[in-house]
Amino acid sequence: MRRVVVTGAGLVTPLGTGLEKSWRNLCEGRSGVGLITRFDTSNYDVKIAAEVKDFKSEEFLDQKLARHLELFVQYAMAAAGMALQHSGLVISAQNATRVAVVTGNGIGGLPTIEKYHQVCMERGPRRITPFFIPMVISNMSAGQVSILYGAKGPNLSVTTACAAGTHAVGEAFRLISRGNCDAAITGGSESTVCPLAVGGFNSMKALSKRNDAPQEASRPFDRDRDGFIIAEGAGMLILEELEHAWARNAEIMAEVVGYGLSGDAYHMAAPPEDGDGAARCMQMALDDAGLEPAAIDYINAHGTSTPLNDVCETRAIKTVFKDHARKLAISSTKSMTGHMLGGAGGIEAVFTALTIQRGIIPPTINLVNPDPECDLDYVPNVAREVQVQAAMSNSFGFGGTNAVLVMKRFTG
Repeated sequence: MRRVVVTGAGLVTPLGTGLEKSWRNLCEGRSGVGLITRFDTSNYDVKIAAEVKDFKSEEFLDQKLARHLELFVQYAMAAAGMALQHSGLVISAQNATRVAVVTGNGIGGLPTIEKYHQVCMERGPRRITPFFIPMVISNMSAGQVSILYGAKGPNLSVTTACAAGTHAVGEAFRLISRGNCDAAITGGSESTVCPLAVGGFNSMKALSKRNDAPQEASRPFDRDRDGFIIAEGAGMLILEELEHAWARNAEIMAEVVGYGLSGDAYHMAAPPEDGDGAARCMQMALDDAGLEPAAIDYINAHGTSTPLNDVCETRAIKTVFKDHARKLAISSTKSMTGHMLGGAGGIEAVFTALTIQRGIIPPTINLVNPDPECDLDYVPNVAREVQVQAAMSNSFGFGGTNAVLVMKRFTG
């Protein structure tokens, strides 16, 4: 099995467009949550979300093309371009067939489905744009990234709810390690801050209703948490086979060493109380990495700020790490970014690589009154300077689908 390293990353998040802007605001403990601006929320119980406020498509895309692309695709394309630039990887006729694109998202083009359903009902089917289907299908993020940057290797889109971004990075890691390609553009994207998504998740009682204090609404592991914050964005990485990266003198951010995936076989929207599926997934990732639990210094938690998830994830961590669980630093960056559904895992994989590279663990903000059942070290409210040797990133999705990545500091 070939070694796989991270050589570049790009971010479009509610904390800012661009790697450095997002990372700086994350480490400073800033929240990207605010009142929804995309639609009128007068009749909605939930009026808050984590929207991307500073994205300018003209800085990344031809505007004639952009008019026919859903935002989740635009975000993926922009983040991919930033990641390629950051890595210095050039895709050419000589290497194009050895560069894969693997992306994840959870829902795809729901805003466009909403829009053109209304057009169809009010004005008839002939008024539906011919771009409708290409705009809404979930694999178009991988497809358009491939087309824009000329990557002709394996092309794959993963749709596994909130685990999709992590599954995408894990599958790209496998493709490279097994020799199917030498490099991959991979990560996750999502943009469904729209009436149906907000209304639907609210009907499930999954969203926070802390409308009067948006920046305090996402509070993972806190006793007073009342749901997650729907968010949007994209996080993309460049993964490369080690020798391929060395050959072009690439800067290495971290090494991907393990990947786990499992199913709960329990409930379509709730984890088992003992966190069994998550625990098995974390253990699989450790086994794949060839690491003992004590080797992990930090976990970027799924940490959604929902009553069930945070307790179950804590139990799963205790099951896998036993006594070492209390020595771990754990944080939920969703406390600042909100929950980007299928895009979350890609963004959190970028954050995990940056944590290892830069020696700073982002905080879990709004952790004021810890839940007695969530009694581990969640790096409350203030970032921490720590030389992290190995880290884990967790993602768990509806349908009981789980994905975990393990990265470590590259040592040659």
